[in-house]
This record gives sequence, C-alpha cells and structure tokens, in this order.
Amino acid sequence: MKFVFHYPDANGPDGDFLDSGPLDEIARAAEQAGFDALGLTEHPIPGARWLSAGGHQSLDPFVALGYIAAATERLRLLTHLALAPYRNPFLLAKAAATVDKLSGGRLILGLGAGYQKSEFFALGVDIDERNALFDEAIDVMPLAWTGERFSYEGAHFSAKDVIAKPAAAQQPIPIWIGGNSQLTLRRVAAKAQGWMPLGGTPLLARTSKTAHIASREDLRIKIDQVLEAAGRPIDITCGYTAFRAGPTRSDVDLHRAELAELADCGVTWVQVEAPKGEAGEVAEWVQWFGETFITAS
Repeated sequence: MKFVFHYPDANGPDGDFLDSGPLDEIARAAEQAGFDALGLTEHPIPGARWLSAGGHQSLDPFVALGYIAAATERLRLLTHLALAPYRNPFLLAKAAATVDKLSGGRLILGLGAGYQKSEFFALGVDIDERNALFDEAIDVMPLAWTGERFSYEGAHFSAKDVIAKPAAAQQPIPIWIGGNSQLTLRRVAAKAQGWMPLGGTPLLARTSKTAHIASREDLRIKIDQVLEAAGRPIDITCGYTAFRAGPTRSDVDLHRAELAELADCGVTWVQVEAPKGEAGEVAEWVQWFGETFITAS
C-alpha cells in the first residue's frame, strides 16, 4: 500500500493555510519520510457559513503543486480534489499538463463534481449542470494532453482543429475520481485510473449529495464492483482520518491493523493528515509516521 500526505487544512474563516509550516519544507519532509505523494484540495471561494461550521480553506492546487514539484524529486502530486465543473475543461487540461510536464510526469489528477452551492453561484456555474460538465471534461482532457490536433463537440464546449501544447508527460495523466455514488462508480470503471471514496463525516453528510459508505464491508463490496466493471487494475485511495484528532502514537498496533484491513478491502493508497501543530511539530510527525508505518513495513 502507498501513502499520500495531505497537508493539514486550515479550518474555519480565520485560519491561514500555511499555519502548519512552509509547504516546500513539509513536502521535502514527506518525501524523505517515504510518502509516495502529497495531496492538496480545492475550494476557490468557500461560503463563510460553511467555514464557520468546520469547512476548510485551500491554496490553488495547481499553483501549489507546481511549487512542490520544484522542491521535490519523486513525490507524486495529487489534487484531492480539483472540481472539474468550476473550470473550462481546456484551461483545466492546460493547468494539469503544465504541472505534469514541469514535474517530469508526477501529477495525479483527482477530480470531483462539487457540492457547494455558494461556490457554484460565485463562480457563475450552474450546479444542476455539474455532472454534464464533469463528463465533458474527462472526455476532452485526454485529447488535449496528446499535443496533437483534435476537434471536440460537446453540449457546453466545442473546439475545431485545435492543438494544446505542451503535451503532458504522462499519456494520459491518471484521473482519479472522488465520490461514492453509482454514477461515480460507473465513471471510474469506464474512464478513470483511480477511485477516491469519500468519508462520511457529519459535515460532509450535511453538505454533499454523495452516498454514504457505512462500513468496511460496504467499501469492500463497492471496490469489487468497480474492479469487476472496469476489468482492469484501478487505484483505490482512501482517507485515514484517525490522526487528525491529536496524539494517537500509543495506538500504533491498532493503526497497523486498521491499515491492513483497508488493504484487505482492496485499497492501494491511503491518505493521512497530521494533527494540527506548528511547523516543527508537523515535520516531526511526518518523520515519525514514515519510520513507524512506511519504512518499517
């Protein structure tokens, strides 16, 4: 199983995203600790009420991951999640190809359809069209990444005899789709290289329309369904949130058992987040996690 380090989010309306330390330093610490990837989420203009209820701020993931690419050598760069309907798909494809090219082929494009009405309104995007916009984006982006001439005619976007350079270093850039709905599972099986099941936190349950995964057995069943429908290997990336609440180092054996249970379900990547802390504390936690769960395995 591989590990993604998710830089700790800044929750609430007053938090600063970089409270946990300089992004380049934390990224290098994660790489040295043996993490396989670093993940960043996306919320370009979150609602104040959502933030006050526990929501989080974010950096622009493509700008920030490009910065991380320059500070690291092998760490994969994961958007967890970029919201495809928020952007014109050709601009989204260009941002992804740029990061992938500059990083030497290290981007993993994690995508979601979005759920925050206030962000859709602020960005001028019809939330009722988000699924159609999402489908057009995952159809057209691989065409743009080739660097070859192509045409595309969709309901929302069309392009006639166009070329997008630079070509992506990876052909295609891996697309991992987040969400738990049957529509998401069908998309993953048909068009993606990975699935990112979303956890059922109380805040997510109130604001998102994605289906709830009630148990590990439910997760196992859905993974089996995706793999059977795809007929090919699919990366499965789950968040493991036990460390967010605070010190849990005394429960190492319990964590190992739960991570092993996720692997037994078919999970291939696990995303973890350090407890909140100062820069030195987060970097030290990253080193401890690597020594305890990555290099020791």
